[in-house]
Amino acid sequence: MQFIDLGAQRERIRDRLKAAIDRVVDDGRYILGPEVTEFENKLAAYVGTKHVVACANGTDALLLPLFAAGIGPGDAVFVPSFTFAATAEVVALAKAEPVFVDVDPETYNIDIASLEAAIAMIKKEGRLKPKAIIPVDLFGLAADYEAIMAIANREGLLVIEDAAQSMGGAIDGEMCGAFGHVGSTSFYPAKPLGCYGDGGAMFTNDDALAEKLRSFAFHGKGETQYDNVRVGINSRLDTLQAAILIEKLAILEDEMVARQAVAKRYAEGLGDIVKAARNLDGSRSAWAQYAIETPKRDGLKAHLGEKGIPSVIYYVKPLHAQVAYRDYPRTPTGLAVSEELPKRILCLPMHPYLSEADQDRIIETIRNYIGSNSAHVAAA
Repeated sequence: MQFIDLGAQRERIRDRLKAAIDRVVDDGRYILGPEVTEFENKLAAYVGTKHVVACANGTDALLLPLFAAGIGPGDAVFVPSFTFAATAEVVALAKAEPVFVDVDPETYNIDIASLEAAIAMIKKEGRLKPKAIIPVDLFGLAADYEAIMAIANREGLLVIEDAAQSMGGAIDGEMCGAFGHVGSTSFYPAKPLGCYGDGGAMFTNDDALAEKLRSFAFHGKGETQYDNVRVGINSRLDTLQAAILIEKLAILEDEMVARQAVAKRYAEGLGDIVKAARNLDGSRSAWAQYAIETPKRDGLKAHLGEKGIPSVIYYVKPLHAQVAYRDYPRTPTGLAVSEELPKRILCLPMHPYLSEADQDRIIETIRNYIGSNSAHVAAA
């Protein structure tokens, strides 16, 4: 059983992938070939933004908006602590300071009260200037952008949506990637929309910002690549990856429907014995991961492994506790949820090609373990 089955997807579109790759190889335009622009246009239409700017990876997709906004030394950027390191890493790379905020215990996304407290603290201290918020659509579920944008508009903050896990997700029909002032995503192979290497993209409706992002991603170019109007980096999505992504984007919506069915079956089969993830009202998670919570997590993970069922703990340590980030500021109200989740959370196999039979085996195995374990504890 696969935790994420990329092989099943590959078999589904094998002929289309081979033809797409052959066209790029035969054409010979391996960097910034026509497929890159085609993919950008098709993804912009899917997400519903005016511009998509492709780049080399998801980390650059978060870093480049910071460069474009001029965020750097003396600036504060508010980020959740319960997420992958890239969200805070880019802030430090820009020479600004990440300020760690706790997450909501139900959604695992940035907690609004914790964010408000962190902003107030930074303003009161006066050492740093609040500049931006990077909410993360963790596991595929969109953050609370209505509340986040209200705060950002009040405080004059840039919002960079970290949609690395949420391509295909939505709130009330508005697609993830389209929230905030700029969205960023990753095409790492295991993502809901992934390529066969590294890749990323940025989303915006702001013409001037899109132009800056393209410039920073291509050595700070102006009219031509030999006209350097700013110091940039080399961050391009190569043509082969764009061609692959065109074919994968064509089936993404169909895969989203399948992911919803898998998540619904998990929630119905496990919701009475563990805390099982569900869509919130009006939302559609992309279900990059399917998380459950139980105090019996470690024993359950071992038991699943014995039965040949893979599972993964995201994330084993919050960012504010990592050696690289432990000296950066954190919200004054504490990070209790971010510290507790690594003790309880477990992610189960999740992909559009997970059969009902395999899913039922996972559910039954979990139910048997939790039930027998509970009975043993009660008897003792």
